[in-house]
Amino acid sequence: MDLGDLLRRLGAGGEDALGTVAAVHRQAPRPARLMPFPDWLHPQLVAALQARGILELYLHQRQCADLLHAGQHAVVATGTASGKSLAYHLPVLDALLRSGLDARALYLYPTKALARDQHSDLERLLLAAGCNDLTVAVYDGDTPPSVRQALREHGALVLTNPHMLHQGILPNHTKWQGLFTGLRYVVVDELHTLSGIYGSHVANVLRRLRRICRHYGSDPVFCGASATIGNAGEHGKRLFEVPVQVVDEDGSPRGQKHFVFVNPKVVSPLSGMRVPASEAARQLGTWLLESELQTIFFARSRTQVEVLLKYLRDDAAARRLDQERIAGYRGGYLPNLRRSLERGLREGRIRTVVATNALELGVDIGSLDVCVLVGYPGTVSSTFQRAGRVGRRTQESAVLLLARSGAMDQFLMQQPGFLFDAPRDFVSIDPDNAIILCNHVRCAAFELPFADGEGFGQAPGVAAVLEFLCQDLGVLVHQGGRYHYADRTYPAEGVSLTAADLDNVTIQDVETKTILAEIDRPSAITEVYQGAIYGHQGDTWLVERFDYADRRAFVRRIDADFYTEADTETEVKVLHLDAQEAHAHYTAHRGEVHVSTLAKAYKKIKFYTRENVGIGAIHLPPEEFETEACALVLRPELVQRLGLQRGGEASCLQGIGELLQGLVPLFVRVDPGDVRVLAEALQPHFQAPALVLYDRIPNGVGLAERIFNVHREILAAALALVEKCACRSGCPSCVGPQASLGARSKTVARTILRAMLADGALRPAAGAPKGVADGAGDAAPAEAGW
Repeated sequence: MDLGDLLRRLGAGGEDALGTVAAVHRQAPRPARLMPFPDWLHPQLVAALQARGILELYLHQRQCADLLHAGQHAVVATGTASGKSLAYHLPVLDALLRSGLDARALYLYPTKALARDQHSDLERLLLAAGCNDLTVAVYDGDTPPSVRQALREHGALVLTNPHMLHQGILPNHTKWQGLFTGLRYVVVDELHTLSGIYGSHVANVLRRLRRICRHYGSDPVFCGASATIGNAGEHGKRLFEVPVQVVDEDGSPRGQKHFVFVNPKVVSPLSGMRVPASEAARQLGTWLLESELQTIFFARSRTQVEVLLKYLRDDAAARRLDQERIAGYRGGYLPNLRRSLERGLREGRIRTVVATNALELGVDIGSLDVCVLVGYPGTVSSTFQRAGRVGRRTQESAVLLLARSGAMDQFLMQQPGFLFDAPRDFVSIDPDNAIILCNHVRCAAFELPFADGEGFGQAPGVAAVLEFLCQDLGVLVHQGGRYHYADRTYPAEGVSLTAADLDNVTIQDVETKTILAEIDRPSAITEVYQGAIYGHQGDTWLVERFDYADRRAFVRRIDADFYTEADTETEVKVLHLDAQEAHAHYTAHRGEVHVSTLAKAYKKIKFYTRENVGIGAIHLPPEEFETEACALVLRPELVQRLGLQRGGEASCLQGIGELLQGLVPLFVRVDPGDVRVLAEALQPHFQAPALVLYDRIPNGVGLAERIFNVHREILAAALALVEKCACRSGCPSCVGPQASLGARSKTVARTILRAMLADGALRPAAGAPKGVADGAGDAAPAEAGW
């Protein structure tokens, strides 16, 4: 079966059809727009590129390279596989070849795998240019001590990641004097991944980097490489805190690409239940296993990766096909395994890979034919990043979106043009978040004393932060007009970039005593509790013991015919409110909340049938944090008219909550799961029904404020989806199945949404009323802005 056969089979229907092809969008092929090599480019580099068959540059490569060579900061934001790397390699390598060790460069990649992939390409290019005397190497946790020392002493180009820069290089800058004295260029790749809490931390790491550069007399040119996002220039300026030029006119060629929107079969017209997207993916996988089409399946969770991988390998075994042709790829795998998988994909030995977003980034895995999205990834940018993994250069390819029953996926089945017509996603960070800023000022003070009046990038209130660290925490001492670090701790070691307070749990094989994988702590309470089944490369492992305090889970390989899913309960307590916007039938609030999530029990779910075959208790402490939220509180007259505080009708609010949670990522640039929605029939603080949309990231990074500003657009999309849905009384495609929410769930939900949208704001957003803003207990209705 070739690509044409696959597309015909998808559209043919019949008994073995995956479902209904809701839409097909064909992206026309695009010729390359080329420009000659610049006159300033070193002749040896020109010869090396010509030897590779590169006789000219793409338009965006030339534009970006010229900007950087002229000393201007730039962000290149073009499609996946458009050759962004060469755009910054050329001015960097030209400077290194002409200046020797008088010029240095630093590359930052989001993952170790991507850094090592780029290193291989750089080495080949330098060797082809006849230059083998420049030290170019990766600096990460796997780098041998001898290479580390060579890099510190005379490394011309250091490839690393933000974590190593934060914990390894900046605190030890005296050992890297050569690098910082001659630092000419700093390249930050995959800029769009620096969002939310992680991006806010990295922005502060870059503030520390620029501060140390000034100390050694250097002023490097910054370059960011990004997928196509809506605010590439704004985001680059926020991260680098310098004016940036944006290069976003893609000059690379593109083959024809078919985007096929597949809505799996409805199995119960009354309930609206559809075949799960993972089951449709399994069926599609059986079509593809015997073909020569190299395929990547993108699943939405680690558990889904392992379950689908098991299904495909089982099917391959039944067909007597080589199971090694099928592999999984996700976070938590150890480095050697990841590199082996990447090599297998490039060489073509692995024909099918099931991955999370870990393969969304620019690691070279060759040119694949088919990309299968098992559910909408959650953002437009992520969708096109994944789609860009197939059909490189002029090769024809296909991207298949297998819809889930959820609101977000069904919205796209109804309006597939949203992906191609809507503005690109915007990336949100908050480098001045109080806790993040305080942590990095502390790290910066360890690296170099702060002089009186000295700033920290463009952060406000640095003097107050220094005083807090000095007077309240006692980690700084003020002497001779400077703040000196005076604590015995190593501050960078205690600051994680991926969250305000995250640490990893290692997963250990009890028989071999070896480390199998690792997982972040918040995810551990729902994935590696005692009794859980942990999936790894299609195998099943039983968690025999989880040492929460020591962050270790002990597992044993077993042949289980089931997997496990944890049930959690979440409680949100309002701490204080900062802004509000009143409407005729509801009031929108924005403020700070305390969130507590407890995993209480788990279900055993049988493979293939999804039958519940048992339950068990989970005995772990709750995950707790404070963050920001947007609360939509219904007014008493609407509550009374609809009888929402009666048991049966109150559940309708839960359906709206599920609907809004699915739609938020279409309007606010967040990763799926970064925002949660809690629907409460009687919210304790407001004493009324409320929808609380909270930022899942500790301390918040501005997502709740964005939701507060665009929440009426989200409500409008929710109403449009409910009104267009063909079900009679609720289904998973709109407000949820009738069986769980009641026969009037859709009618009441539609009435609530219509009422909420029936008016404009009665008064502009303002500070919350006195007594509510300062968190003075549970407010009565009149005090809550009603």
